Amino acid sequence: MANGEIFDVTVIGTGPGGYVAAIRAAQMGLKTAVAERDPAGTGGTCLLRGCIPTKALLHTADLYEDLQNRKEFGILAENVSIDFPAVMSRKDRIVARLSKGIESYLFKKNKITLLKGEGRLEGPKAVVVKADAGETKIDTKNVLIASGSKPKTLPGMTPDGKQILTSDEILQLKEIPKSLIVIGAGAVGMEFASMFARFGSTVTVLEMLPSILPLEDEEISREAQKVLGKQMTIHVGARTEAALKTPSGVEVGFRTAQGEARTVTASVLLVAVGRGPVTDGLNLGSTRVQLDRGYIKVNPLMATDEPSVFAIGDVVALPDRPHPQLAHVASAEGIGVAERLAGHAVEPVNYDRVPSATYCRPEVASVGLSEAEAKKRGYDVRVGRFSFGSLAKPRIVGHPEGLVKVVTEAKYDELLGVHMVGPHVTDLISEACVALRLEATTEELVRTIHPHPTLPETLMQAAEAVYGHAIDA
Repeated sequence: MANGEIFDVTVIGTGPGGYVAAIRAAQMGLKTAVAERDPAGTGGTCLLRGCIPTKALLHTADLYEDLQNRKEFGILAENVSIDFPAVMSRKDRIVARLSKGIESYLFKKNKITLLKGEGRLEGPKAVVVKADAGETKIDTKNVLIASGSKPKTLPGMTPDGKQILTSDEILQLKEIPKSLIVIGAGAVGMEFASMFARFGSTVTVLEMLPSILPLEDEEISREAQKVLGKQMTIHVGARTEAALKTPSGVEVGFRTAQGEARTVTASVLLVAVGRGPVTDGLNLGSTRVQLDRGYIKVNPLMATDEPSVFAIGDVVALPDRPHPQLAHVASAEGIGVAERLAGHAVEPVNYDRVPSATYCRPEVASVGLSEAEAKKRGYDVRVGRFSFGSLAKPRIVGHPEGLVKVVTEAKYDELLGVHMVGPHVTDLISEACVALRLEATTEELVRTIHPHPTLPETLMQAAEAVYGHAIDA
């Protein structure tokens, strides 16, 4: 860096919000720098210890499950087993290649200055990056904080990397645990539960709320629980009271939904109770940035109370609703900030149209309003449902479980939400995302010709079911 060099924007954090924002800023002609303190590399939680490594492992679990049923498909093979070190090595190679690609290709291609070290603000227009070799000060017109989140823990359940784990440590296991307790049945908890259950672990899930995947439509959550309950033991409405390490693992005490005191033992305990903001060391006190329970307060344009400081992703709190902690949300927010800093008028993120995706098997995905939320907002709601098992392609691929649910508004036929549980729905949901973005009606989904035989036909027939004339129901 040259003396007196001033950047247009400096990004703290290179997760899916930070690195995407930096690239878009550079594409728009802004002189851009990024700071990253993670010694594991660029990419943030999503790439290094979240979305990417977990999906690599889940893909192996999917393949292994299908091979367990190989005779049904006419495949003869003996002694099919898992080489877990090889599974983990493949996961590590994928992560390393993608992380290196951000640093060595994308940042260099877009002439982005990367500083490795812990970034902190020195007032609203300067960032200091502390590394082993010393400190580097960056003068900047704007700062974008994309420092992300970290796993939350529970009292008395401090992670030790052996018996009590968070989503970080479980990705470093050397062998498949014989048994696993998962506290928390959100997306993270259910993905790991489904993964290790299919790897051969005996899995028990404890969820305090009345259903698993509590952010999803209630009907979809119930259907997912019914199918996943065949892979593992699930206790909903369960209040965890204590965890005790034992010579063979861990013992967890809890109360059932009926108030009965029970204990469960396992080799390993995974605490998957959400994520908290990473704001330590940012020196936000040198600015007018305000915090809310540790999260950075932003307006719908991701601006803080300090005019030159913006924040995106898991680290932020919105003024009127919970903020989705999702990689694609952070990316969308980062692109919006970058384009606004370049002088473009960009609409805020519409959080009603943010898709969610959970990669257990069966997969769960949704976009738009749930049936309950649509009714709460006063819509005259109509609903269509269609089961995957009624069509040919789900039977062909050997996964007929699940359904698609379409939520629509009666007066104008406006599509309000689509909710899915079943095979490959994390891919299928993109069609619904486009439909909501274009403010499609249910009839437009019905009249859209879908190829046969395919999985997306289920969405078309769920839309037909709104009118009561699904062909294959």
